[in-house]
Amino acid sequence: MSAADRSTLEGSARTVLAQVQSGDEAALQADTIPAVAADFSGIRNSVEYLRPLVQRAAVTVDSLYLLDASDDQAGEAHTDFYCGSPIVVIHFTNLPPAVYALAIVHATGVPQPQQVALILSKANGGRWMLAGFFSKPMIAAGHDGLWYWTSARQYAQTKMDWDAWLYYHMAASLLDPLASISSPNLDKLDRETDQVKPENFPGAQPLRITTQNGVYTLTAIDTSTELGGLDLNVHYSPDLTQASQLRNPPMARQQVSAIMGALLELHPELAKAFHGIWVHADQGNASLFALELPMSQIATAGLGPVSSSMAR
Repeated sequence: MSAADRSTLEGSARTVLAQVQSGDEAALQADTIPAVAADFSGIRNSVEYLRPLVQRAAVTVDSLYLLDASDDQAGEAHTDFYCGSPIVVIHFTNLPPAVYALAIVHATGVPQPQQVALILSKANGGRWMLAGFFSKPMIAAGHDGLWYWTSARQYAQTKMDWDAWLYYHMAASLLDPLASISSPNLDKLDRETDQVKPENFPGAQPLRITTQNGVYTLTAIDTSTELGGLDLNVHYSPDLTQASQLRNPPMARQQVSAIMGALLELHPELAKAFHGIWVHADQGNASLFALELPMSQIATAGLGPVSSSMAR
């Protein structure tokens, strides 16, 4: 793009971030294309969440991409843009014909740095208007995406696949500013992630853990920074007997502590990579009980033989 186009785009992106920092939602909505401004609640919620985090931040426009879809046919299901060298691919679905731009903006110099992806649409008269707004943190539990990527590789080299798999996902979450972007580096990260995927990890199928205390059906395992440190975040579906026990706080604590201990018994490497473990007992969309314990407070003794298998 020309230097003039770049300067205009950068100014438009900075204006959007200034409106976020000041909480001027009315001005931001007025600068949004009508189709998006008509249902502004999603952007409004994002701005209200983001404002206290970036209010005093230094704003840097990190990347700008000019995306010309003016000659596309209306109703196109997929539109791909190939930008720069090395090539960055930006994917959109159901994109109306127009000239667009993507601006990646960093808000730093604050305790929780953020990155914001802005989709801008060129209106009549050359004015750039907001068409999409996406934000995510740049740091989690004190570390950035490159640190998690490097750590994931180290865990992979020592065959600590659960640690590596979860750290790779942390890296992707922090390094990918927008789900519709792909690049050589992000593709490389995806390939490395796929190479370490554990066979016995809950996802499409639950994982059953068997101890002398019972059989527990784990439906999902992810990460959480809710309490500041990096925790393992575990969800399980209790059976009827287990659900009834969760009404009794001592029995509930014993039950979820057994799940924590069983996980560490099966995968002791988790104690190295995580501050602690969250366990959530779910019944449909409702949470019956949840508890977080640091690794130092999780006991593995007294569980008896522990085994795991994928549910069929």
